[in-house]
Amino acid sequence: MSVAHISEALEKVGKLIAEQPEKAKAKNAPATARLLEGLRCEVKGPHGETAYTDMTPAMGGAASAPNPGWLFRAALASCTSTAIAMRAAKQGISLTRLEITVESSSDSRGLLGLDEKVSAGLSNIICRVKIGADGVAPERLGELAVWGDRHSPIACTTRNTPELAVEVEVV
Repeated sequence: MSVAHISEALEKVGKLIAEQPEKAKAKNAPATARLLEGLRCEVKGPHGETAYTDMTPAMGGAASAPNPGWLFRAALASCTSTAIAMRAAKQGISLTRLEITVESSSDSRGLLGLDEKVSAGLSNIICRVKIGADGVAPERLGELAVWGDRHSPIACTTRNTPELAVEVEVV
């Protein structure tokens, strides 16, 4: 899609939401994970979306698919890339390069339940952004990257952790 096409689409949806703010809120499509075999899971969405996860052999998996933590980093990288690209298009900037690498650390004691004081959560999350556009000042490209990070739904969720409810149905 061209920068102009993206910009037009964003302008149209922005105008609609400005006129009818209630249309800005939506319930997101659910993701349903089903254990297939061993530690391999199939994750499906309501419109045929499918992803798979597995764990490394050291954790008892077969490494037949990315682990869930990698998918989280992939979601953060792609969501932030999308937010930056949308903002760039809105400003008429044609990016020649946009690449985001997300790194993190973890402590397996949390996942394995070996120490209740150790979180299973990822830590030290870093988004490394490489961005380029012909004829655009580096400061402006830096501002685009920061804006994208501040408006990426996944990045915002990571920073502003929402309440998480767990509902269990024993079958």
